[in-house]
Amino acid sequence: MELDFNSKFKEYDHYEDIYFSLMGITMKKLGIKCDPIVSVSFVDNRYIHRINKKYRHIDRPTDVISFAFLDDGHQYEKVLFHEGMVALGDIYISVEKAIEQANEYGHSVNRELCFLFVHGLLHLLGYDHMNERDEKVMFSLQEEILKEKGV
Repeated sequence: MELDFNSKFKEYDHYEDIYFSLMGITMKKLGIKCDPIVSVSFVDNRYIHRINKKYRHIDRPTDVISFAFLDDGHQYEKVLFHEGMVALGDIYISVEKAIEQANEYGHSVNRELCFLFVHGLLHLLGYDHMNERDEKVMFSLQEEILKEKGV
């Protein structure tokens, strides 16, 4: 496993180790056999707003955006469950938005930052929440992974 961690918020650099651990838990839980490569960047609201506007045509900041390099179900099956290195994609997390949401939801910033990473990672692995059934599956997995990590 390889995690390329980038942050303009030095006080959050310790999340590289936390995210590496969460990535391992996720791969094991899903039975993924490939050797994944993931890039994650901590950014501010201004930066993620620009990404959200450019790629999703939504003119506001958001909490997390994932860009998956694999793009269809067949490709996921073909690569994720066989050995070899696989670049899964990029995850951008707004630290400012995570802090806002932690305050809004009444839980810790740690929990929010961990949730957003797992959420983004599951998107890279082909999970989505476009309908109620898929949302239930994805959010249940997120909670299982976070619970196993003790978050």
